[in-house]
Amino acid sequence: MIRVAMTSVYVDDVAKAHAFYTDVLGFETRMHMDVGGGTPFITVGAADGAQQDVQLLLEPGHGPIAEPYRAALREAELPCIVLSVDDLQAEFERLTDLGVHFAQEPQKQGPMFLAILDDTVGNWVQLTQMKG
Repeated sequence: MIRVAMTSVYVDDVAKAHAFYTDVLGFETRMHMDVGGGTPFITVGAADGAQQDVQLLLEPGHGPIAEPYRAALREAELPCIVLSVDDLQAEFERLTDLGVHFAQEPQKQGPMFLAILDDTVGNWVQLTQMKG
């Protein structure tokens, strides 16, 4: 069986992204390794998840592939990743109280509620709650 183990999120600043994704969004650090070159290899995952859950690799977003990709997503106002939450309204209020900027406040769209936030390192991130 093939499973998703890790996916990359290209970021402006790996250390700043690590702080945002852990301190603000609530993920936990799964890997933090020095691989040379001055930028650490950092992955984060859901705080209540198992070690085999999907991890986000906070990838330096510079270079000839990452920069145009990120710029195109940002210009089109498309999220780089979609994260699920149990209670979107409560999460929106918690994050707003922490100073997180939302490009789109919670709204119903088809079978889900969604909101889009700025991750402070160059990306839009969508939060989604499936209607129950």
